[in-house]
Amino acid sequence: MTFDDMFTHTFNLFISLPRRKHRGNLSIILSNDKTKAAYLSGRDELRVLDLKDFSSKTIVTDEFWALSNDDPQFSPDDKFILYTAMRNFEKDIFVYDLTEGKAFQITKTGVTESSPVWSPDGKYIYFQTDRLKASYPRGTSNDDIYRIALQLTDKEFKSDRYEKLFVNEKDAKKDTVKPKVVIDYTNLKDRWEPVAKLTGNQNSPYVYQKGDETRLFFVSNHEGENNFYQMILKPFDKPETKKFEGAKGGGYVICKLKDNYFLETGGKIYKLDFSASKLTPVETEFKFNRNLASEFKQMFYETWANLDENYYDEKFHGVNWEKMRDYYSSFLPFVNNRANLRILLSDLLGELNSSHIGFTSNGEEEKVFYKSVTFETGIIFDNDNPFTVKYVVKNSPAYKKGNAIQPGDELVAFNGAEIDKSVSRDKYFTSTSMPEEITLTFQRANNKFDVKIHPESNGELKSNLYDEWIDWNQKYVDEKSKDRIAYAYMKNMGEGELDNFIIDMTTDEHYKDGLILDLRYNTSGNVHDDVLNFLSRRPYLKWKYREGKFTVQPNFAPAAKPIVLLINEQSLSDAEMTSAGFKQLGLGKIIGTDSYRWIIFTSGKSLVDGSFYRLPSWGCYTLDGQDLEHTGVKPDIYVKTSFKDRLENKDPQLDRAIEEILKQLK
Repeated sequence: MTFDDMFTHTFNLFISLPRRKHRGNLSIILSNDKTKAAYLSGRDELRVLDLKDFSSKTIVTDEFWALSNDDPQFSPDDKFILYTAMRNFEKDIFVYDLTEGKAFQITKTGVTESSPVWSPDGKYIYFQTDRLKASYPRGTSNDDIYRIALQLTDKEFKSDRYEKLFVNEKDAKKDTVKPKVVIDYTNLKDRWEPVAKLTGNQNSPYVYQKGDETRLFFVSNHEGENNFYQMILKPFDKPETKKFEGAKGGGYVICKLKDNYFLETGGKIYKLDFSASKLTPVETEFKFNRNLASEFKQMFYETWANLDENYYDEKFHGVNWEKMRDYYSSFLPFVNNRANLRILLSDLLGELNSSHIGFTSNGEEEKVFYKSVTFETGIIFDNDNPFTVKYVVKNSPAYKKGNAIQPGDELVAFNGAEIDKSVSRDKYFTSTSMPEEITLTFQRANNKFDVKIHPESNGELKSNLYDEWIDWNQKYVDEKSKDRIAYAYMKNMGEGELDNFIIDMTTDEHYKDGLILDLRYNTSGNVHDDVLNFLSRRPYLKWKYREGKFTVQPNFAPAAKPIVLLINEQSLSDAEMTSAGFKQLGLGKIIGTDSYRWIIFTSGKSLVDGSFYRLPSWGCYTLDGQDLEHTGVKPDIYVKTSFKDRLENKDPQLDRAIEEILKQLK
């Protein structure tokens, strides 16, 4: 079968699969003898298709999810199908015995085992896992490649190898038999064996065998970036790891055609040479006519269908999702450009009234040649006198000039050109590109002087202003509590902010008597579990050196001290997960206003032209089943900060937090 024939055959198979209402088919794999195909259907079915009469039947009903799946794999003798299913948000490995009509669990760990493949001789299952860390909620970064022996076996004996040297070559070929897979299900967990255990992340195993030599192909970043590697395994020899030359990448597909192997990655095809550890590019060219009207139509229905199958709420927030499809599809004949498509799909998705949802699309035809950027210096000018300096923002480019620029200085020239006070000041700080440096001329009393500045973006200025507000809060808490209360602020729930939080909590703030954790305006992320685990630590014993001072264990035990959590109407997403967990664990009081109600964990998919839509697929619920997307988190003590408070630099929420902790410290 040629490559074109195989592609055509597989594609025809896929489009001919029985399609039941609201159920997509994916991950189709052919058996080795090309008589059957296995595929996943919807969120919960593994099905087998008979290629003779195209009849299809469900062999396993389980939790597969309709995204981020591992492809099922036929065993070398086509007697078993290898697959993964979800348990508590983690993948376990299973096999389905086609003869017995039963499924058997291979791994059962509470962490994820994924990308399982058979060894060609049918003796092992290879897969990737991080044995020490669950995949959810933050994923893993230290996966290794393991294998499980399907039967209890001993290492090869050197004496047997010696005897093989004297076997006639023709007789040796006669002894070659097709692999037969036999699985001993007892004590499988005792037969795990690490194979590729390196620094960083090893993933996506593929196994090639020739004679008594096994070559494990995998992706690894142990040398700093993702590359293709193989580990050569021979009896009596130490494993040898080699990097493939000729291409870099992450995800890949390997296809065997007769005795040749081809690899596709990053949209390119390479011939794969295991013996030379080399990937050679295969030049391809294919021309086709592109019909944007048909393409946009397909993108519309594909987006709708994936939301239909993967949206976290089976009731779709009370929306008739089929009715919405029919209504919005009636506008498809009038979509004649990408902007129309964006509006149409954004309006469709908006009907769900949901967070973490959206559609983005950009095309070459929309690129513009001329554009402008606004740049900043960190100088805040007076509202009534737009060219007079009010103050300089901390850590901004102007701040780095020391006291060169002071309040009351007047801007009189920009890059040597005199300022025209009749025009908007923004004219001088807008250009077609970000300049590397500018020269500002100021007048102070009767003196004029120049200051050279490396400008920053508007986003960087906002970040510096944000940091000023946090610094103000820190000083305010220190002064009002007489340095007894620690103040920690997290802008988001990303790993960088988690690191900053831990650093704060393990330096000076560690020695204080109480803690205010401020999650107001927090813009989401995925580190709630780490934050709550840290805050939950309590003392469990003491130790000391002879005649020294007692020290508690663990070293850091925030839960032994009063804690207050601050939230407001702009605390959203993972900040709401953290707040809900804080309340459930009884770690302290929550002060402020109700959170934003914007919490769903999300994935997404790309379309044919690179357009992208988000898939809010995992709802977040309290232990009594309340959907945080609907309820949010209510504070224990409701305190609102008004617009007037902000104008007057007052923070009643922070004041109440300090008051509550000081009460407990009396």
